[in-house]
Amino acid sequence: MEGVDRISALPDEIKISILSQLDVKYAIRTSVLSHSWRHLWTHLPCLRLGYLQDQLGAVGANVSSYWIQRVHHVVSSLRGPLVHFELVHRFLSNQTPLIQRLLDLLLQKGGVQTLHLEFFYHPLQVHLPPFHSLKVLQLYQCHVLLPTGFQGFNSLTTLELEQVEISNDHLHFLIHTSNNLTTFSGTQFVRNQSPLSVNFSSPLLRYLKFEIDHSIENVLVISAPCLEQVEIINYNQDRTYPSSTKLSLVALGLLISVAMVSSLNLRCNILRSLSLVTLPIDFTFSRLRILKVFFYINYMDKRMCDAFFWLLRSMPFLEELNLTHGDYEVSDQINRVVILMEELLGKKRDGISCLNQTLKSVIIRTVGTMAAKNLGKFFLLNAKVLKLMKFQF
Repeated sequence: MEGVDRISALPDEIKISILSQLDVKYAIRTSVLSHSWRHLWTHLPCLRLGYLQDQLGAVGANVSSYWIQRVHHVVSSLRGPLVHFELVHRFLSNQTPLIQRLLDLLLQKGGVQTLHLEFFYHPLQVHLPPFHSLKVLQLYQCHVLLPTGFQGFNSLTTLELEQVEISNDHLHFLIHTSNNLTTFSGTQFVRNQSPLSVNFSSPLLRYLKFEIDHSIENVLVISAPCLEQVEIINYNQDRTYPSSTKLSLVALGLLISVAMVSSLNLRCNILRSLSLVTLPIDFTFSRLRILKVFFYINYMDKRMCDAFFWLLRSMPFLEELNLTHGDYEVSDQINRVVILMEELLGKKRDGISCLNQTLKSVIIRTVGTMAAKNLGKFFLLNAKVLKLMKFQF
């Protein structure tokens, strides 16, 4: 049938779903199509505004205050609940009041379940309004403050903080008032007046990602009976700069406090941090099935090897081992590493029960060959129930 507008004949719910896939500026332009489309965009449940999308015509390195006013107008025009709001751009410090006004406007709209804020180059101070329906909070490069009388986000399940400045009291309160929290990620915290000391007592927490750096004095999991996956990141990504013993103790403390997890990911050379402290002899990960470890092979030494074997010994039920080592093999260093590994790999297999009973899969990701060959040889010779050995170059 020619001349039939099948799209306009669709139910409003489907048309709104279609508009949600468009940039905001294009969704707004559909209001000129016909009377039935005029106000349809005002029921959009999601707004994604920012540097990558450039949805409202922001130009230049910094966003103009006029652009922020346009965002205010769009949010004010919405008639239905705004479920997802994302704002990513480079703002100026004097635009903080405009951003705060925008957040207060979102609170008035109600229904916000996901809030994503990222203010790169010029982190802004943000007073978080009490969003009662908020489920996902993602904050990047900002200074976070909680309002007076803050009662917590009772519906919050996911909290992600990256390059965030927040006081110890506010971070503690934010975590411990979120009783439904299942996912927490905290990386690259900005150094405050005093280091952060973080304790997790979260009854529903399942996934924890935490970076140990100089802004962290202590971090422990006190109680998290549902915790399944933990990712620990070392502050020092520069392999030429030795990690301090203090940071290593913090990393070890967190590691020991998550002894009941089933999946553990040690990134950015945590293995090196463990080599700087005394490791408990009888410690055991009683439920661990999956271990992922990253380390710089060119800087492997005896103490790092000992730390690696300590991990294997403390994981009697390990089933999957995922090893990633960085660095191309440098000729004047790799011979030393290869000889060291040949000596230690030949001596350290005793007492590693997972090799005899449970270890079924070993994946080695590498940019070199000789060190990976030695690792692979060790597991092929000693892992008695091994079913998969895989190299990824």
